[in-house]
Amino acid sequence: LQMPVELIDDVESVLQALHGKYKLVLATKGDLLDQHRKLTKSGLGKYFHHIEIMSEKKELDYEKLLRRLEIEPEEFVMIGNSLKSDVLPVLELGGTAFHIPYHVTWAHEHVDRTIEHENFHSIDKITNLLKFFS
Repeated sequence: LQMPVELIDDVESVLQALHGKYKLVLATKGDLLDQHRKLTKSGLGKYFHHIEIMSEKKELDYEKLLRRLEIEPEEFVMIGNSLKSDVLPVLELGGTAFHIPYHVTWAHEHVDRTIEHENFHSIDKITNLLKFFS
């Protein structure tokens, strides 16, 4: 709980560009206190319409979130670094998913197969999102 919070390069400028144009939702998995601490220290909470700290990020968890927020799956776009918990469940629901690989990803979040889906995009840096959402 004492680890410093380091933002990914350009994440705040991308959030600034998307804020107000889209309903931004932070859906993260992990310890409630640690995730809350990270969000507070990051200063990024102001950009999000809703923040959800989940114990699991499976298809059913996303279904519940979307129902609560009254968002149709085909209107939902997930951006994350985990193929297993950010990308695959959202694609199964009928949403769109952007994968941004990160050099530190838990071993149990790796997927040993190629994902081919019309709603799947892999990008190398977060600023490339703006090409899709400007």
